Amino acid sequence: MNDVFIHSFLSMGEALLRIFLIVVLAGALVRKKIISQEQITGLSKITVIVLLPALVVSNTLQHFNPDALPYWWLIPLLGIAMSLVGVLLGYLVFATDYRKHKNLIAIASMQNAGYLVLPIAQVLYPENFHRFALYIFLFILGYNPILWTLGKYLVTDTDAQVKFDYKSLITPPAVANVASLLLVLLGWQHIFPKTFVGAVDLLGQAAVPMATFILGATLGTVSLKRIPKLWQLIRTLGVKYLLLPILTMAILQYFHLGQTHPLLADFFIIQAAAAPATGLILQVRTYGGDTEKVSATMLVAYLFCLIALPFWLAYWHGMAV
Repeated sequence: MNDVFIHSFLSMGEALLRIFLIVVLAGALVRKKIISQEQITGLSKITVIVLLPALVVSNTLQHFNPDALPYWWLIPLLGIAMSLVGVLLGYLVFATDYRKHKNLIAIASMQNAGYLVLPIAQVLYPENFHRFALYIFLFILGYNPILWTLGKYLVTDTDAQVKFDYKSLITPPAVANVASLLLVLLGWQHIFPKTFVGAVDLLGQAAVPMATFILGATLGTVSLKRIPKLWQLIRTLGVKYLLLPILTMAILQYFHLGQTHPLLADFFIIQAAAAPATGLILQVRTYGGDTEKVSATMLVAYLFCLIALPFWLAYWHGMAV
């Protein structure tokens, strides 16, 4: 078990280190104003409107086989369940003063399901990246509405009435996800010429490095001016990196998913121990709230992720031996 643990820890650590080197570089370029916020906004729009939908469509049309993945519909439901369980754990941990710390509950329960997990998958599972990416897109199909409704409510100004806009759920990646799934389920994926799908796939290949760069640029603007008190941090990180991963592993172990579907089990471990969603920063900046507190907590959480995520994946692999 020790050898498996060390090997898994180092593999995940190396994968995260590669990603965080890009994150640090992007953050430095933004802080030094070599790259402006307007340019990052433009890159984000290109990624969301063109590159991510291209990755979703090409991956789904080429690699989604409902017969080989009969349980596919469970993955979006589990995306909803994981975030709701995280919120419940957050409320329990902050039971005595949850009204003051709703934004910390959001950080504890809403993970970076795409921008962080996609590059990890590309580094750790190059031979199975397409299948892993499919898991991510299916997971996000259920998770994203929770992030942009409940997550938005928790992280924004609790004294203001935050109006929910259904348009926030209708994004190009979400549309591409649903449309490509329907095409495959109807058996119409073969109507597209291989040349067209290949061209879309070529565009999609740029999504992961671009998303990683944008993640770094977003974190690069974060300030550590207002870090929460130690007890608040302990409770937030305790839900994010202790309670949720342990509960996820217990459920996976109960259903023997590590033996029957090891790649899917790894996927859920990574999602459970992933750093908070950078979308929370965008929400609090756009709709109001304690930007400094949220940003500082997020940055601390990302630093802890460098140890927590490799540890839990390595521990899970060690358990399977």
